[in-house]
Amino acid sequence: MVLAPMRLLVTAITGAAVALLMLAAPARADRIKDLAAVAGVRANQIVGYGIVVGLSGTGDGNSGLTLQSMQSMISRFGLQTEIQGLSARNAAAVMVTADLPPFIKPGQTIDVTVSTVGQASSLRGGTLLMTPLLGADGEVYAIAQGNLVVGGLGVEGKDGSRLIVNVPTVGRVPRGASVERVVPTAFLDSDFLVLNLHQGDYSTATALAEAIDNVFGRGVAVPLDATSVRVRAPSDPAQRVSFMSLLENIEVEPAAPVAKVVVNARTGTIVIGGNVRVTPAAVTHGSLTVKVQEDFDVTQGTDIIATDNAVVATPADPVITPDSALSAEQEPARAFIFDSGVSLASLVDAINAVGASPADLVAILEALREAGALRAELVII
Repeated sequence: MVLAPMRLLVTAITGAAVALLMLAAPARADRIKDLAAVAGVRANQIVGYGIVVGLSGTGDGNSGLTLQSMQSMISRFGLQTEIQGLSARNAAAVMVTADLPPFIKPGQTIDVTVSTVGQASSLRGGTLLMTPLLGADGEVYAIAQGNLVVGGLGVEGKDGSRLIVNVPTVGRVPRGASVERVVPTAFLDSDFLVLNLHQGDYSTATALAEAIDNVFGRGVAVPLDATSVRVRAPSDPAQRVSFMSLLENIEVEPAAPVAKVVVNARTGTIVIGGNVRVTPAAVTHGSLTVKVQEDFDVTQGTDIIATDNAVVATPADPVITPDSALSAEQEPARAFIFDSGVSLASLVDAINAVGASPADLVAILEALREAGALRAELVII
């Protein structure tokens, strides 16, 4: 089936496209919506500065920033007051952040996150006052206000002891911001849609373009590079939405990923990809353990007093003498050999057989890489 001009109604090809999807779906395939995202269709971050009031004595206290903010807020209602007459024990200066989803329209609501910027110890029980949220261009895209939901808890005793559970200085306002402006998007303006792969790969980009052509006709999709695939789309917005609903559900069998060994040096977590191979190599692994044990010998001291008639011995302060013991243990070096083209399972079994710790495993993998025997990229994070 060849899709002639893209102005043809997408509904006319829906039945045939679905039938092709069911017949040609490869085993263990992934949907395009799980492999790629449409260029330009993304969330946008917005941020604002505001005040939380109604706290139970856990606010910023006499912070100058909060007092100035309170004075400015009160002046908007035609009231004049001095900073000296204000107290921020029950108020806190906060930063408000949110993500603006794509295609969201004015009047819809989104969740916001509220975080303290001053000395407030808890936001529990607080209410966020009206706060404009700005985008990177400085324009107001949403207005936030509402009661905070705080999952953390902080308790302080009179003797200075404190107990903090989770983070009481960060809260959320569910559906607390109303969208006021639409973010422009090129989704409806361009003759083409560009799909960007989450993991760039030339083979996967080619397979994705071929899968689209198998459904909609030859030449509809063109791979641009290892990450992007350009897709010709209908110009009618209504048809474009239907076209995308079909496109994102096409199943593609992605190419095997690059062979990698990922090591988290902080936690000792090691992930070895399924395509990792090792060329013939011999590995000898052993460890030297040195122990230093500190001890003290305590003996009773004696003072000798000599007089004209006799010599008298009296107890004195105890005498403490350091006693250190050093010992070294050398575990026998364990050797194992990797044959040509050893697989992941054999690699893990051989290393586990010698009882290697995560640190030992990292050392073995680094040595194999330096020797040129490890056919994989070693990534340390």
